[in-house]
Amino acid sequence: MRKKIVAGNWKMNKNLEEGHQLTSEVVNMVKDEVTSAVQVVLCTPFIHLNSISKLLAGSKNVMLGAQNCSEHASGAYTGETSVSMLKSVGTQFVIIGHSERREYFGETDALFAKKVDAVLAAGMTPIYCCGEKLEVREANNHIKLVTAQVSEALFHLSAEALQKVVIAYEPVWAIGTGKTASSAQAQEMHAEIRAHLAGKYGKNVAEEITIQYGGSVKPDNAVEIFAQPDVDGGLIGGASLKSRDFVDIVKAMK
Repeated sequence: MRKKIVAGNWKMNKNLEEGHQLTSEVVNMVKDEVTSAVQVVLCTPFIHLNSISKLLAGSKNVMLGAQNCSEHASGAYTGETSVSMLKSVGTQFVIIGHSERREYFGETDALFAKKVDAVLAAGMTPIYCCGEKLEVREANNHIKLVTAQVSEALFHLSAEALQKVVIAYEPVWAIGTGKTASSAQAQEMHAEIRAHLAGKYGKNVAEEITIQYGGSVKPDNAVEIFAQPDVDGGLIGGASLKSRDFVDIVKAMK
């Protein structure tokens, strides 16, 4: 059985006090209300990781994630954060390849492959993001693009290593826009990604990979999206900044 994982990507939001408050609210709500075996991950800005790790110490199913990392182990890389630094403060997951890293910072799949390797070598779980812009989907090239993103960043891995990776499909046209892929569109792409993995690694390996959906998931659409057979959770942006909305989304993952 592949893991069901709902992760919140806070992006560049919440100061230290606000982050502590949000974390405390989420942890208490999850403890009181979530009865399924879903894993919850809070992917916070770097300033929060150390202190929030301590807040999560007693929580069984709320885990800590970072939003990025360096591909380098150490050295003269001003402003960067290494995987060993992340691990030293209790980080368990790291988002790699988010569309905002591609768009605003010019990061590439070749770079993401190195970052995935670094995260895995540190014993943490990469959440590898892939997804297309609106013009790519309208040209009907979305499957070609997304499967190429998966190949270029992940297909150098062994089957054993791949099974430690979480994939997040995020249609770029639905991130922060209020637009959401229909449940059928989400299922189509998740199934295509899984079939692409199966073509390289075999069906048994592909069936073990957690594939999340991200893109304007809200409490009122989460149940339908998460009910799709190849959707194994979500990478949640804006709604993760409100504890009530985020936990209601978590509860939609059965």
